[in-house]
Parts: sequence; structure tokens; C-alpha cells
Amino acid sequence: MIDLSGEWLLRDQQRSYSLPMMLPGDVVSALQHAQFVPDPYSGQNEYEVRWIAERDWIVSRTFHTDKTDLSLILQDVDTIAEVSINGTVVATTQNSFRTYTIDVSEVLLSGENEITVRFASSSRIASQLQEEQPFYVPWHKENCPLANGNMLRKVQCDFGWDWNIALAPLGVYGRMELVQNRTAAIGQIRVDQICTNERANVTVTVAIIGQGGGRNISVEFAGENRIIEIVDNTATAEFSLNNPELWWPAGLGDQVLHDLTVTLDDQIQARRVGLRSIDLVTETDAAGLGFKFRVNDHDTFMRGADWIPADALPGRITKEKTRALLQSAVDANMNMIRVWGGGRYEPDYFYDYCDEMGLLIWHDFMFACNLYPSTPAFLAEVDAEVREQTARLGHHASIALWCGDNELIGALTWFEESRKDRDRYLVSYDRLNRTVETALKETLPHANWWPSSPSPGPMNFGDAWHDDSSGDMHFWSVWHEGKDFSHYRDVKPRFCSEFGFQSFPSMNVIRDFADEKDWNIASPVMESHQKNAGGNARIAETMFRYFRFPVGFENFVYISQVQQGLAIKTAVDYWRSIKPHCMGALYWQLNDTWPVASWSSLDYGGNWKLLHHMAKQFFAPEVVVAVPTADDIALIAINDRRGERELRVTAYAVSMSGTQRELGAGHRSINSIENAVLLNVPKQDLQIGEILYFEWAGPDGVVHGDHFTNEPYKTLDLQNPEIEFDIVRSGEDWEVTLTCQTLALFVALEADGAGRFSDNAFTMLPGRKRSLRFAPDLSDKKPEITVRNLFTATYGTA
Repeated sequence: MIDLSGEWLLRDQQRSYSLPMMLPGDVVSALQHAQFVPDPYSGQNEYEVRWIAERDWIVSRTFHTDKTDLSLILQDVDTIAEVSINGTVVATTQNSFRTYTIDVSEVLLSGENEITVRFASSSRIASQLQEEQPFYVPWHKENCPLANGNMLRKVQCDFGWDWNIALAPLGVYGRMELVQNRTAAIGQIRVDQICTNERANVTVTVAIIGQGGGRNISVEFAGENRIIEIVDNTATAEFSLNNPELWWPAGLGDQVLHDLTVTLDDQIQARRVGLRSIDLVTETDAAGLGFKFRVNDHDTFMRGADWIPADALPGRITKEKTRALLQSAVDANMNMIRVWGGGRYEPDYFYDYCDEMGLLIWHDFMFACNLYPSTPAFLAEVDAEVREQTARLGHHASIALWCGDNELIGALTWFEESRKDRDRYLVSYDRLNRTVETALKETLPHANWWPSSPSPGPMNFGDAWHDDSSGDMHFWSVWHEGKDFSHYRDVKPRFCSEFGFQSFPSMNVIRDFADEKDWNIASPVMESHQKNAGGNARIAETMFRYFRFPVGFENFVYISQVQQGLAIKTAVDYWRSIKPHCMGALYWQLNDTWPVASWSSLDYGGNWKLLHHMAKQFFAPEVVVAVPTADDIALIAINDRRGERELRVTAYAVSMSGTQRELGAGHRSINSIENAVLLNVPKQDLQIGEILYFEWAGPDGVVHGDHFTNEPYKTLDLQNPEIEFDIVRSGEDWEVTLTCQTLALFVALEADGAGRFSDNAFTMLPGRKRSLRFAPDLSDKKPEITVRNLFTATYGTA
């Protein structure tokens, strides 16, 4: 094997630029690294570098080989590219989601060779393809300032989104190598399994590329080996394990992975396979069509968020950064992420991490928010893409569901053309969707399939943004329609796979892209880092509803994150309380692709925003939540673990000075199927100037606390809590101990360096110390700590 990664020469077609470029990588990052362009993420530089996407670019290098019977493998080529070796064109790529294997034996020379990849401007080619369509195919202009991205099989948010920078990067991001041609090579390795607690029956089917007939292949799984004869270019090995160690999602059990090794001659392919059953259960009931996942016969409430690409520029994505983002999801008690359809099929290591962490994946195919062509050529590319990606990923224990697309059913109603001629565009969509479904089911016959997200169900093209009776729902009425947070309690989704509320990124992120003079939400720099039309105004308007307006920009950022957390907590608490009617809540969104005001709970770079700290609490497998009714506040116990758990709760009325009086207590043993009301607190038991505070504990005895108020926080006459703290070294971390003099709400700590606090956005009461830890990323220097709370942020008194 000859590895072609490393340094290449990058030039534009006009030959205005010539510089070294590291591949895998992207052209924008290479130009920035060579200081030909500024950092696109800083200030308003995005608009100064968009010209890069309008040009053709050429990368080239030389390599030496003594062998000429070789094939070239190129993976994740973005997107329209002409590949030449020694001046002869050997391939044209047109789908960034496919791997190209090209026999180049006839053009290779023994000795020195040159390879050239000429990238065509995605913007230019996309516009040409639109002109060639038999009818106009609309794209989401509000999301994408760069036009016609729906014409290309490329990351859709590369053309911009309501949270993403619009740069349409180009480059190569995967394998680049020359390999020996073979008469027979290992192709797809399909793993089918039927698992129970008593027995696991596993069938491994290996496809052979080339001429494999009459040869033997070795298949080893879970310590057992089978020597199988290849018949009709297929080899099948069967294994049966008694009392198998099952793979479980995070929080339900261990993530046991068994080694699978397939050997043909000197070729070795290895996989790690978790034994589990995952069923998508959609049953008709009195309300409509249910939607839930049953894992190893355990109905599992899915707690999580939607995943977008780890960075807008692929050259900046690393294994380490990706793993840290996924680990943060697990650390916040998530058990599922949804790989969103406007992004990419991730590298192998992404799915390996999810297998290891117990993070289930709802996986969209890569179509989002636009309409798409249905020409034979386009559908042929889609068919090949789906077959390759599902064959590559089908063995992963973490993949729970394959979904046809993101919001394409809704998109049929978004464009004038499709509203006027719905039949044409609906038939076109159906051709695309059926192509995806057929390719999936022929490649992975036992995979769970869902046609679109949101969707009321197969062959149902209803409004799953407002109809909460069936299937999965995207609920955006609070953010996009400006409804109150309490409106989350007006709907009862069966499974909500998108809902969200925006906040600003944390101050340490803002300092990286904005000078202090730009710390104003109406400044051009801050507005350029807000891609949702009217987003900043909506954040500010919501503050007027719930809070006294914050003092200064930094407190504005803090309050924006508090209210984001409150919005999502309101939804999750209620939807979890109505389990099993609702069996999943995946908020939009987990991460950011660049520094921007968005719906994410993790800043660009992986820092935890306050929402993520709050998610760690409201996604806890065992929790007590407050749900208001007409006359009472119900304290409801929720148990997502296997088996029964006893939870106890005590409720208090707390005044602004922090004085407490007990209102009642309750306890009960509950299973994972239904929830239980531990205590009903009459609203009339709370006097003017009091809020509800409650503490609960599970079998481990650890006490957790939360508060609830039925009135906007701006109506509370808060008092200065006069928070004091000490910080001392504790191993590699720092231990922070806080005290207060009065009630302190949403106490949040910020450090001057990168790292993570063990808790944040919590309630404090006088007479009770609060201790937490700060784990710095790198520095041994004692961190400078800033403590914020609702009083100091809105009254301006430290």
C-alpha cells in the first residue's frame, strides 16, 4: 500500500496562489494556514473568503512505485473532481459520500509518477446542474446563501444554514492510497443477529469482490473460528452463543463488544460487534401511532440531542475533538444522538466511539430541508451512496434507526413551485425516498427504517410539526412561532426528535471572534454570528417576558443561556412525565460547527453551555420533576433504569431571603414503564414571595435539588445572595466551595481558562455549602473564577 496523504501542492486555476497543502484536508484551511486568507471564523471574515468556493482548485504531488498493478482509493472527495495520473484522466468524482476505487495499472510508471486532482467550483457546477433539470428543484434560500446545494451529493450545510457559516469547502477528507490489485478481495461484511438473554444467533455474511469461488475464508467471532468455502462470491458463517453478554445503551448496562475477524489470504478485516436487539415499535393506539425503541426487550426512553458536523471546515475535525463531543453527550446522561441529514456520514471512528460509549444513533440519510432531483443519474448516485454507507456501518451496535431524510415532507409546502404543483414534486420525492429505502433494505434487510423526520408514519404526509398524535415530531412553535415556554406542556409527542431554543455562545468563545467594542447584540460582528433571521431579537424579547433585563453584555449572554436551559427543561420534564405515551426527547442541537449564536448545548470547541449542565440533571435516569396542573404542582418520579427504584422527595416553600418551611414529603418504588406522583403541592400553599424548592434522592442516597416557580422570574424581589467562595487544589482539579446569605438562583461559575465545572446553573440556599470541581484542560495555573447568579445579573450588584 502506498499512502498518498501528506503534503501536496495547491494552486488555483488562475495560478494566483501556489502553496503546500496537507491532505486529507480542505482548501480553505490550507489557505488560512499559509496566511493567504484570515480566519473565516473571526469577525466578519466569512464574507472575505467566500470567493474560494467560486474558483477551481488543483492539488498535485509525485510518488514513487516499483509496482504498477495497483488501484487508487479515494474516499470523501469533496465533490466534483477530475483525477489524473501522469496526465491521463482516470476518474471523475461527483459524490462526496462515496469511495472511489480506480484501477490505474495502465497509466502507472515504474518509478516516479504524478497525481493531480482538479476540483471544480461547487457553486458553478450546482448552478449548471439546476439548469439541466427537467423542472426547477427548489432549495432553502433562507438557510443557504450559496445557491443550489441540493444539486450535489455534498454536505448540505456547507452552503450555509441557520447556524452555519457558508463556505462550501472542498478537498479530500478520507483515504488516499494505492493498493495492490487482487483477484479476490473482502467486500461487505454483514452481521445479522437474533439475541435474547439466553442465546445469541449470529450470521456473518461476507461478500467477495472479484473471483473468490472455490477458496476458503476464515471468520472468527467471540473466540470461535469458522473456515468457510466461498460459493458464488459469498461466504456465510454462523455462530451460536449461550447466555451471551449483551450490549446495552448508556445507563442500562455494559457496552460489551466482541471481536470479529475475517481473513482471506493476507487480507484481514476486523470489526467489533455488540450483541443486542433493537426494535422500532410503532403500534396504533387510542391517541394515534406510537413510536418507541425496544432494546433487549426493554422499552427505552431516548434522551439526547441532534448531531451536526463537528466543524464547518473538515480540515479542523479531529478524532480527539469528536470523541470529546460524544463523551460530553454521555456525561450529560444522553443515550441517543441523531445524526442529522444535512451533515455527513461520519468516519468509522465516530461509530466506534458510540459503540464504546453506549450512545445509540438515529441516523438520517443525507438530505435536508430542500427538494431534490429525481433524474435517473441522481437516483443512481443515491442508490450507490446508500448501499456503500449502510454496508460500511451496518455492523455497529449503536445504530438504532435509519431515516430517509430531514424535513423533506415539510419542504413540499415551503416553496411556491411545490405548492402550485404538489403532485409533481410529491412523486419526485417519493422516487427519491423509495430509492433510499430499497437500497437500505437490500443491503441491510433487518435494519430499522423510518421514511422521514418528522413523519406521522409510512405513506403519511401530514403535518408532524403540529400533530402530536403519531410518529416522530419536530416541535418548533416556541422558538419559530414565539410561544411561551409553557406551550411545551400543550403537546404530547410520541417522540420528539427536534425542538430547541437559542442562546449566545459563552464569553470565552465570543472573545475569540469579537473585540470588546463589538460586544453588543446589534453590532455587525455579533449579527454575522447569528444566522437565524430575527434570532437575536427573539432572544431579547423572550428575556423581557421572563426576566428583568440583564446589566451589561456579559450578563446578557449568561441570561440567554439560563433561558435556553429553562426552555428545554420545561419540555423534557413534561414529556418525560407522560412516559410511556412519549418515549423520546432529542433536542436541537448538541454541538456547533463554528462560533455562533445557536440552539446548541456545547459551544464550538466543546465547552459546556449552561443548557448542557442542566441537561445532565434533567436527563438523569432517575429524577423528580415539577409539573403544574390547574391547582397543584405535581412532583413526579421518573425511572429510566431497568428494574424498580425507590425515590423520595421533600418539598419546601422558600422565601427570597432563603427561609424554608416544609410543605410535605413522599416516596414510592417505581418501575421503568410508568411514572408516579410522589407529592401534590397545592399552589395556594405558596405565599406571595415564595417559590417551591424540592429535594429528592434515589437508592444511592445522593440528594438532588431543584426549584419551580409558576410566575416569571422578573416578578421576584430577589435579594443579594452575597456569594463567597474558596478554591483549593485537589489532585489535578480545583475544588470550589461556595456559600450564600440568601436564595441564589442559577448560580453559574466561569473560569478564565478552558475546562469543565462538575456542576453549574444550580440553586443555593443559605446555611448550605455547595462544593464542586473544576477540571482544567491544560493549565496548572489557579483559575480566575467569576460567579454569576440571577440577582447580580439583573440588579447589577456583585
